[in-house]
Amino acid sequence: MDELFSRFSSKAHEFPKDSVWLNTAEPLAIERLKGNVVVLDFWTYCCINCMHMVPTLEKLEETYKGRPVAIIGVHSAKFENEKDPKNISEAIGRYGIRHPVVVDRDMRIWKEYGVNAWPTVVVIDPQGRIIYKRSGEIPLYELAGIVDLVLEESGKAGALAHGPPDLKVPSLDRRTSLSYPGKISFSPDSRTFALSDSGNNRILLVETGSGKVIDKIGDGERGMRDGGFSAAGFFRPQGVLWHDKDTIFVADTDNHAIRMIDLKSNEVVTLAGTGRIGGYVGDEYSGDGRSTDLNSPWDMAVYGNRLIIAMAGLHQLWSYDLAGGKVSIFAGSGREGIFDGTLKEAEFAQSSGLHLSGKMLYVADSEVSAIRSVDLEKGYVSTLVGAGLFVFGYKDGSLYDARLQHPLGVCASDNGNLIYVADSYNSAIRMIDAEGQSITTVIGNPSAKSMCRFDDPDCDTLGLYEPSDVKLSADGNTLYIVDTNNHLVREFDIDSGIMKTLDIKT
Repeated sequence: MDELFSRFSSKAHEFPKDSVWLNTAEPLAIERLKGNVVVLDFWTYCCINCMHMVPTLEKLEETYKGRPVAIIGVHSAKFENEKDPKNISEAIGRYGIRHPVVVDRDMRIWKEYGVNAWPTVVVIDPQGRIIYKRSGEIPLYELAGIVDLVLEESGKAGALAHGPPDLKVPSLDRRTSLSYPGKISFSPDSRTFALSDSGNNRILLVETGSGKVIDKIGDGERGMRDGGFSAAGFFRPQGVLWHDKDTIFVADTDNHAIRMIDLKSNEVVTLAGTGRIGGYVGDEYSGDGRSTDLNSPWDMAVYGNRLIIAMAGLHQLWSYDLAGGKVSIFAGSGREGIFDGTLKEAEFAQSSGLHLSGKMLYVADSEVSAIRSVDLEKGYVSTLVGAGLFVFGYKDGSLYDARLQHPLGVCASDNGNLIYVADSYNSAIRMIDAEGQSITTVIGNPSAKSMCRFDDPDCDTLGLYEPSDVKLSADGNTLYIVDTNNHLVREFDIDSGIMKTLDIKT
């Protein structure tokens, strides 16, 4: 304890009195929390590494339930869209965060605590002293070891509160219909689509025209369970890819796995991933799919006998050999950035959407607010729009000057001339004209984002709210939009400009 204190030797800073607090009924203060071990988690909801800390903090909360330990999220935003408390509240709901969160809109708390990376954890002892600070994805054993030490030493000193702090966290709102849906994929005959109902930990098969749910795959409880449709378990799945009549691939994101839905046997099987988060530094790796740890797979595309995977947590594209069952790194050095070049040289940043058009693979590269293209024949990565990790905004026009904000989904016309983008943090669908080298807005914009529910009579006229995916119908006339924060799927008629909401009742 003394060694820890001498390392940092500073008093914890009080939260600004004008701070907005979420997930708690009243504002909190460091002074009020004296007697408790306080764990501050500095995060921003776009950050994949921050999302990886959510299960760790959840286990920490379970471990110290009923003891004088308080976990508090400090949301210090990267993107402009992330500064809005309403948007942060949606992220809290999406990831099931069960502790209070203070909105650090102007990064005042970030600066006072000397934080310089997401995520960062700060531990404050019961006397209000900073005794630990570390950035990155911290393993549970290390964080719990620090808390145990502080509890033991503070108990000996008589500095602990007699019971747990009353943080007044509201009960979790469990939805019975769609909950933060992620991605969509059509069957070969286009009569049905698969939808990742991410917040409900399941995959839905939906009739395209009517919105009628044909089948539910997954029991809704998070877990990694193979077997029949009603018994299988997923954990916040994102990417779905309807490969052929009888096969749907699933990027089971928070299980760090690739799963397969067999429509012939009505079973779910795991193709790759162990359920543990992992990673391989460098640009070369090949190993058995079932024994390899993956890292937040987010979307997929099939090219030949390869399932190409957007491995968001490693800033790379991986591939799964459909014949041999091996996984390997396909593209990306592993460095987070926006560097064009050969498959090995290129840098990606939290790739979250894939679409194959001929021999061109389009990538929604979210953290650099970019759309990238991979020429699969030449083995070369190029950038269509986007300029860097901290270069983002909302601007139409030439691709050189245009700006996106954390896009998550992408699709293209058959000839690849028109590329549609789910520009998530701008709450818009944008269209890239590859020949004209320009981008326009099809629907929505940051100022027009709207929260609505299906039973809202004005829903069809209201804007989108952080859409995660967009797909073009087989005839090229309709866009299907996964309107994530509105928990809806929309149909947008390109010719008429009319949008309607599908009545998906589960």
